[in-house]
Amino acid sequence: MTYIWQSPNWPAFEWPSDELVTSLTTVRLDQGRLIGRVEGLGFRTREATFLRALTDDVVKSSAIEGERLDEQEVRSSLARRLGISIDGFVTPNRSVEGIVHITLDATIDCLKPLTAERLFQWHAALFPTGRNEWGQRLRVGDWRDDSGGPMEIVSGAFGHEKVHYVGPPADRLEKEMTAFLDWFNGSQEMDPLVKAAIAHLWFVAIHPFGDGNGRITRAITDMTLARGGGGAPRLYSMSAAIEKSRTGYYEALQSVTAREELDITKWVRWFLDCLGDAVGAALLTLDNVILKNEFWQAHAAHHLNPRQAKVLNRLLEGNFDGKLTSTKWAKLTSASQDTASRDIADLLAKGILRKGEAGGRSTAYELVLEVSTDSQSPSE
Repeated sequence: MTYIWQSPNWPAFEWPSDELVTSLTTVRLDQGRLIGRVEGLGFRTREATFLRALTDDVVKSSAIEGERLDEQEVRSSLARRLGISIDGFVTPNRSVEGIVHITLDATIDCLKPLTAERLFQWHAALFPTGRNEWGQRLRVGDWRDDSGGPMEIVSGAFGHEKVHYVGPPADRLEKEMTAFLDWFNGSQEMDPLVKAAIAHLWFVAIHPFGDGNGRITRAITDMTLARGGGGAPRLYSMSAAIEKSRTGYYEALQSVTAREELDITKWVRWFLDCLGDAVGAALLTLDNVILKNEFWQAHAAHHLNPRQAKVLNRLLEGNFDGKLTSTKWAKLTSASQDTASRDIADLLAKGILRKGEAGGRSTAYELVLEVSTDSQSPSE
């Protein structure tokens, strides 16, 4: 099998820009819609939305590689570093602190040059113990040396492995990374979204580290996208969209890296579609944030107990399984059936809940969303 870096014209990538106009236009329009909606939010709400997007990005980027991070630890680490006050702070471990450092350095300081030394620092932060998640010792803060053999991406059980990709030999890495970094930091007449797609593909094709290439690739992608937005906070997570379509992600990469041809149109189109999904998901999340804000503003004068607030938030977030009944209320809040019935009756009287169409033993309750937003929330 041959690979893209073996092409005699590598890395002179080709992509007919006219075939990408529709995808680029769609993503740009959705980005504009997202920015417009965010600008209408209060400061604390924008801050919370930014924190949520960053948390999702960190957690999902690691999940793509099979590493499960504690979401609350990630959120706590991000909040402390950004100076954001949150409830339920927990002390994050060193691995979480490392990936959070990389994410913030890539996005907040996106306009600084990307250098080999900066990448080495990211790699060291990703593996603070000098070992990966499986306890294997790594060459940390330096390019791989291939002492254990060529860099291969494989799958399958022992003895039945399938090689999907082989990276350039270690003695080419200095030259390869110099060319990549010169291109990345240089000024090209190129759409920033297309540049993000190319940077992602190019870095992952070089695979310069012994481990952690995927997470660092996605940090570089985030950095490129942040540069394209002038350094403004991004409220969507590309890593979350990739993790949701993980199989398609690897298939799209392999379709262009496991051959010598330099036409990467298929990859760039997949990347833009995935980016569109990320922005679309952010728009839906923002719609939910706005809905919750309007709901709580309308009911600011009502005194609600913690059980009521908990169930109402679950309903507003749209992650409630099935219909709300008094039995489900009791289970969710660890309350008695009588307490659940009193809580629900109180919300019915306040016009926050209403009975569903079915009655009797199968009585279910629905959230009343047709609320007046005349009452104003405290100034932010």
